[in-house]
Amino acid sequence: MSSTKAALRLAENTDDRGDITSFGADRLVETVNDFAGIARSSGCGELMAFATSAVRDANNSDAVLARVRTETGVNLEVLSGVDEARLTFLAVRRWYGWSAGRILNLDIGGGSLELTCGGDEDPDVAFSLQLGAGRLTRDWLQEDPPGKRRVAVLRDWLDAELAAPAKQLRASGGADLCVGTSKTFRSLARLTGAAPSGAGPRVKRTLTASGLRQLIAFISRMTAADRAELEGVSSDRSQQIVAGALVAEASMRALGIDTLEICPWALREGLILRKLDTDMGGELVVSAR
Repeated sequence: MSSTKAALRLAENTDDRGDITSFGADRLVETVNDFAGIARSSGCGELMAFATSAVRDANNSDAVLARVRTETGVNLEVLSGVDEARLTFLAVRRWYGWSAGRILNLDIGGGSLELTCGGDEDPDVAFSLQLGAGRLTRDWLQEDPPGKRRVAVLRDWLDAELAAPAKQLRASGGADLCVGTSKTFRSLARLTGAAPSGAGPRVKRTLTASGLRQLIAFISRMTAADRAELEGVSSDRSQQIVAGALVAEASMRALGIDTLEICPWALREGLILRKLDTDMGGELVVSAR
């Protein structure tokens, strides 16, 4: 088994009209072509390629998808927001098992935030909101570092946006375990003292609301270049980690969560697990977030 990743940051490479930029489209075509080549050289029998929020919400998604298909021969399947949320929840359930009881899961991507809760493999409630870290960085936090006033205004706006979904999630029933998935949550947990990735996936990692508040006060005063020097923050994530932290904080506040446990599995694993449920053949998974 092997894993190859590339940071496209398509949510940030979307212009004011809502179109993926030429640069973003070029990077997408180049990356899909490269990954298709890896699949062929690895002897993969099946290629499962999918796109999420940034492509899903772009005004020119049809043209971009057609270009990918024409230039690479790969047909990118666009997941709906709810499907994205449900597949991520499936991965979390399989990781923790039935003994975990009801699970409440939060996942922050570049373009969207997924919120799910339930006691089965399919959540009772699933939301996909346009509150991704890349999207909010582009729309709200273009200054480097972001201004204190701008951060405060974004906090208030996030509280308003999350009020109704949080109410429905709370009404669906309490959670025995609150979980965070995605690179954003892993980075935030690392910055607040969790074990590094080198310690292995089975080491318990958590993110607390109090630790997150202290972290935001610290990183929101730093430039992206300075944040990239912090352990646990890659250079391609340093620009959007402040927005990601603010979304995480607002979500935990809206849902009354004091501590999140970080799950190493997320959407990619959910797609693989769903595929394996019906077809035991192997495949390479390509993600365009």
